[in-house]
Amino acid sequence: MPTNRTHPKRVSLLVSSLALFAVVALCPSRNGLVDAKLTHMSRKEVKQKEAEALEKYIELKEKGADEVSNTDQAVALRNYQLRKKKMKGVIRKKEVTLAQVLFPGVSPEEYDLHEEVPIFAELVESKKTQVPFEYYDLPVCAIPSIAKKYKKRKNLGSKLQGRDPKPSPFPASVGNDVGCTPICKVNIGGTKLRWMRKLVERQYRVHLTLDQLPVLMRSKELNYAVRGYPLGFKAPPSYTKLKNDEYYLYNHLKFTITYKEDSDFEGVRITGFDVHPVSVDHNFKGDLDSNSVVDTCNADGSDEVVNDPESFLALRSGPTGEPLSVIYSYEVAWEKSDLAWADRWDVYLIGSPDDDIHYFAIVNSLMIVLFLTGAVATIMIRTLRKDIAGYNEMQTLEEAQEETGWKLVHGDVFRPPSFSPMLLSVCVGTGVQIGAAFVLTMLCTIAKLVSPMKKGQTLTAVIVLYVLSGSVSGYVSSRIYKFCDAKAWKRNTLATAAAFPGVLVAMFLFLDFFLAFAGAATSVSFFTIIALFLLWICVSTPLVFVGSYFGFRAEKFYVPTKTNQIARFVPENVWFASPPVSFLLGGILPFGSVCIELFFIMNALWLHQIYYVMGFLLMVLMILAATCAEVSMVMCYLQLCGEDHRWWWKSFFNCASAGIYLFLYALWFLSTKLELVGFLPVAVYLTYMSMISLAFSLFCGSVGFLSAFMFNQLIYGALKVD
Repeated sequence: MPTNRTHPKRVSLLVSSLALFAVVALCPSRNGLVDAKLTHMSRKEVKQKEAEALEKYIELKEKGADEVSNTDQAVALRNYQLRKKKMKGVIRKKEVTLAQVLFPGVSPEEYDLHEEVPIFAELVESKKTQVPFEYYDLPVCAIPSIAKKYKKRKNLGSKLQGRDPKPSPFPASVGNDVGCTPICKVNIGGTKLRWMRKLVERQYRVHLTLDQLPVLMRSKELNYAVRGYPLGFKAPPSYTKLKNDEYYLYNHLKFTITYKEDSDFEGVRITGFDVHPVSVDHNFKGDLDSNSVVDTCNADGSDEVVNDPESFLALRSGPTGEPLSVIYSYEVAWEKSDLAWADRWDVYLIGSPDDDIHYFAIVNSLMIVLFLTGAVATIMIRTLRKDIAGYNEMQTLEEAQEETGWKLVHGDVFRPPSFSPMLLSVCVGTGVQIGAAFVLTMLCTIAKLVSPMKKGQTLTAVIVLYVLSGSVSGYVSSRIYKFCDAKAWKRNTLATAAAFPGVLVAMFLFLDFFLAFAGAATSVSFFTIIALFLLWICVSTPLVFVGSYFGFRAEKFYVPTKTNQIARFVPENVWFASPPVSFLLGGILPFGSVCIELFFIMNALWLHQIYYVMGFLLMVLMILAATCAEVSMVMCYLQLCGEDHRWWWKSFFNCASAGIYLFLYALWFLSTKLELVGFLPVAVYLTYMSMISLAFSLFCGSVGFLSAFMFNQLIYGALKVD
């Protein structure tokens, strides 16, 4: 029989690459490589400057200065808290503004005095539910006639997320203060009134934007700032002296818009957009028009509209069951400010986690990678080289018969799986496609082609790049399927193109039915579903067939050993190398390498926090892939030492089980961090997390399988087989 006399030193090639990855990944320190270039004196000056800044920060905090207003003291406090977020670069860090970080390449919009600026109405949503509604679904004033003038084009991601900003009924023009102005009168009764009370109880908030700035509720006295304003509030019986809880509606909005004028530019730049909601029962009878005078609002000598318990607007019908009459009103105050346009986003990120935590997450993941690299190095260098040298020196038949361990299965290790090689090839091809789409999305984000702050753009990029990566899945799936000597290539290609998208679409349509029934803004229209279907049929599927064509035309994977005609008996293996224990053990480390960063991603997805550190996310993704590869190699070696040659599906599930831990983490997050109320919000959360967990499993499983396949090619290629 032909022999393979490759020198055993080839075994160390994989170890060298893994060690190189670990060393390179560990290189960037918390402050970057620039520290190594600093002289002793300059480092001392930097530390002195940081100490002075800290001393000033403590001094201002002791004086009771707030962090949310536009005073010089508040700006100084924000600058200190956000100093690390304003550092850009890995090797040479330089100070930038948050506007450059969040919106790279975006220039400020400049307005002329008295120019009309539209206030857009976004979603009405709550952290207690994941079922948002459109603003004009509420019983509010009708959409203004200028809506067509300011209509915005929506991308695919915005449509899927239900984001459709429309001009609000609150007109504003630059520099023109507006006193209390009634807008419209709306009668709320029956079902609508009960629905509004339910929305108030579930703490729904209205989100408005002006010049891309989300509206803020902030309090200098309480030192807080939060996006959006509540629809209303609930008062307990101890406050109202009633038997049950009472619900009140905020029907008057007091807007404060800050702006900056400077000789360096023409016009006005908007630097802040605040709102103070008020609940007031306006005293007015009859129909309301533009000339109407409301005693509690725009009448001569009327008092300022404030929150007064004596005049709160209760959400309840009249004594005889008549509908509740609500008069909506607003006022606008323009205030000049010295705050720079580039610093207007600072207040939105106060209280967000520091970037140091992301560094700690990466260091935690790297420790796992280094541990696994050591384990793989031990196997590859010490154990395998010793085994290979011993096996290659065997001369007699008697010595060969005394062989134990992984060499005994050299005639069966590349035997195709007995259970559904088509399903395995489809899963691996789909996992590679998912990985390619996410890596390309991260690269586009780092290259500033995609901004995570622009609504729906990231989701659109993921979907489009996943579709365009169809040829990758077709190629990988077809090559694995061809290696298994299977012939139904058309069926395999169709399954690769349709399996994963089909599962996601089925789950999505089932959920969309209930969202549409509830009237949620996230329910997708029929035309959007048709667009997704055409994208799948006309783009993704043909690309999968193209990749499959080249995959089946390529040569079969080379393997260094021949497969026996009769499969070898598999003895009982040790408990930790046998399913399902091996599956559960294998998924712990891949999940552990991403669990810290996962917490921030979950907060961004479900708690509406801002996440923009895509460079960190790409690095964590690379660490995840390295962890899956090394876990798969170690587990595969343990199974082969137990003379178990059935590694195909096991190598896939050893890493794919990380998706189970991700879903369990999602359940923990649901029970501890979210306060979802009702069946539909929980169903929405679990459905989307199931989709994410499935995609995570396929990616990890595909990396594990391909790593085990290359591992077996390498170790058996270094073995002399007679």
